Amino acid sequence: MRILALCLFVFICGYSAASHADDTKKNKWLTIEVNGVNKALRSNIEAHIGELPTSAVQRRAFIFNLEDNIKAALESMGFYHGQIKQEMAQPPKGAWHLVLNITPGVATKILWVDVLMEGEMLKDPAFSQWLDKISILPGDRLNQGNYENVKSQLLGLALSRGYFDARYLQSKITVNRDLNTATITLSMNSGDRYLIGDIHFVGSDLRPKLLDKMIPFPKDSPYSTARMGQLNRDLLDSNYFSGIQVVPVLENTKDGVIPIRVELTPKPNNTLNLGLGGDIGNSADNKFDPRVSATWTTPQINRLGHSQTTTLEWSPDRPKFLTTYSIPLSHPVNDKLQIKFGITRDKYGVTQEFDQDKSDFVNTGQLESTKYQFGLLRQQKLDNNWLLGYSVEGIREFYDQAGIEYDPTFVMFGIGAQQTVRSDNSLDPKNGYRQTYSIQYADPSLGSAIRLLRLQASGILVHTFFEKHRFVSRIDLGVDLARDDDLAMIPPSLRFFAGGDQSIRGYSYQELGPYLEYTGSNGVLNREVFGGRYLMVGSLEYQYYLTPTWRLAAFIDAGNSFDKDQFTPVISVGPGIHWISPVGPIKLDIGFGLKESETQDQPWRIHLTMGTVL
Repeated sequence: MRILALCLFVFICGYSAASHADDTKKNKWLTIEVNGVNKALRSNIEAHIGELPTSAVQRRAFIFNLEDNIKAALESMGFYHGQIKQEMAQPPKGAWHLVLNITPGVATKILWVDVLMEGEMLKDPAFSQWLDKISILPGDRLNQGNYENVKSQLLGLALSRGYFDARYLQSKITVNRDLNTATITLSMNSGDRYLIGDIHFVGSDLRPKLLDKMIPFPKDSPYSTARMGQLNRDLLDSNYFSGIQVVPVLENTKDGVIPIRVELTPKPNNTLNLGLGGDIGNSADNKFDPRVSATWTTPQINRLGHSQTTTLEWSPDRPKFLTTYSIPLSHPVNDKLQIKFGITRDKYGVTQEFDQDKSDFVNTGQLESTKYQFGLLRQQKLDNNWLLGYSVEGIREFYDQAGIEYDPTFVMFGIGAQQTVRSDNSLDPKNGYRQTYSIQYADPSLGSAIRLLRLQASGILVHTFFEKHRFVSRIDLGVDLARDDDLAMIPPSLRFFAGGDQSIRGYSYQELGPYLEYTGSNGVLNREVFGGRYLMVGSLEYQYYLTPTWRLAAFIDAGNSFDKDQFTPVISVGPGIHWISPVGPIKLDIGFGLKESETQDQPWRIHLTMGTVL
């Protein structure tokens, strides 16, 4: 048996409360005015006296029992010497008016608390943690409501940890009215902890072995609601089911082992989601870019758990098609093979032409490319929040650079790792970080146009101080290692550009980078931002919470993409206002570039984004 005894000698002091003569409870039969108690006591008194009478007969009974009810309310909060004075006004017409002048008296303090535990729960770390945070301590004013809460907490903890035979041997409060002290005793026998038995899935035609792989604990593990919740989450993360109910079958318990029934509701065989939207400020000419998207999803194609997602997105400048076929490997959620095919048209950088009349370069558009891709990707999620990826991807990209057409082919072999740690599962975590690393390699002997080694690293850190002060920092690094003579053969999608709401605000998406000048076929001097072989971008943002759902922001973004010995950092600053909506943060930021560049005047842009940073 383990005994926890907390003893403290306490000095008994008087209790004083502000008068609230203006607080009344009334109807057409009776008006009650309560004086001499604080808000908490008044609320407790009102709860004990109940609803006001609705007839003359009820009024007599109400007044007859009133003093006993008030004393019960005072004693439940530790005041055993309260004095109640009643002043009744009985006008011939209208409601009677009752004034209650209450003196609570000396508060009863807790002298010591004994928590005694027998059974297997005595060695459970969860019980020790609960003891360390127990909410009633020696020296506290006695509050029977808090005592009942602690009783319920301990019993609830026992049941949630699988001690289904737990019962109180003794639970009592002993009050010494002469000394105004109280002692609390809680004695429980938890019994043995039940184990998780066979898990039966109903409602799904997936292979039983595939379902068994989603059980996140071995058979005969100790029962806990946390394990049941993890099973529910893993099944939900598989995207096979729209409804999940995990039910312990207590009536079939045998020898301390509880079978579990999992009731599954599969998702519809096919779903089609349509979306409408637009981008503002993501093009070099700062125009509105409408977007229409359609996503077709088949969450379960066969009993093996195969699935597919096909997305078609249309916009005037950046249409995209991508289909992904997924095959579960060693685990339906944590280990998947994805087969991808896609076609993407995109725009990068800025193209300019020299205007003789203005004696300056004017924008004529952007570098355009069309990319065809086919690839295999294996993703594995590890227990330490790391997500590993191994890929081989074939790319053929068509683009025009400096008046020359290119269509190189690449076979990229890659490996990547990402870790995300969050302090909570909300859409706006207070603390956390994400780190991402990737390596890709292409070689002529393996089917690529040139030899290319591509390295990338990025990180995001979120930290909140004193609840209202939140800092978000970000860094993005990248390098393409290739021969100087082969740089033109690196397609735009494999080069580095800067600019946009996830890079350097105040500039449009992917418009920043090194440029080249050439004379076009019409004899006019042209300038083109073609992307760099290096990338270095960082950001620091301060956010202040006005309310839990609204915050102000101020940021500085800096960096650029560049080639050898050509690093020219671009800096932007600006304010923002963010709404933490039920579907995630919606952020309105205004970015101001601090200086002009060779290809850009000093810009400013509005950025409207949605989504969490982690």
